[in-house]
Amino acid sequence: MNTLILRTIVPLLTSLMVIYSIVVLLAGHNDPGGGFIGGLIAASAFALYGIACGVAPVRRALYFHPISIAAFGMFLSAMSGVISLYKDVPFLTGIWWFPEIAKGVEVPLSTPLMFDIGVWLVVVGSLVTIALALEEKE
Repeated sequence: MNTLILRTIVPLLTSLMVIYSIVVLLAGHNDPGGGFIGGLIAASAFALYGIACGVAPVRRALYFHPISIAAFGMFLSAMSGVISLYKDVPFLTGIWWFPEIAKGVEVPLSTPLMFDIGVWLVVVGSLVTIALALEEKE
């Protein structure tokens, strides 16, 4: 599938889908969504980009190898549980921080957010690996 219309519109659509997947990832704590659903959206975006433009542009866009992205996501998710052990609470207990980045502006950071980001990276890395392997066989 190598039409001019598809090759023209897919880079824009891919970037919009990746941005939307990050919104879904960050909204997952209070609304439906999270790391898995956001990762599926981002992986679909990269798979669509691979179908339209080929495997090499997708690899350049990701910068890192997809397996490395998945491995880092797994490490990040595991570390979110290890942090709770240092606080002397059960594994994967949610721990929150509220650092003040400006006068009176606090940003809530937590181990559940860290876990969701890890899941997002695992889903993106593993599914993009599968999609690129299937695309290369054609």
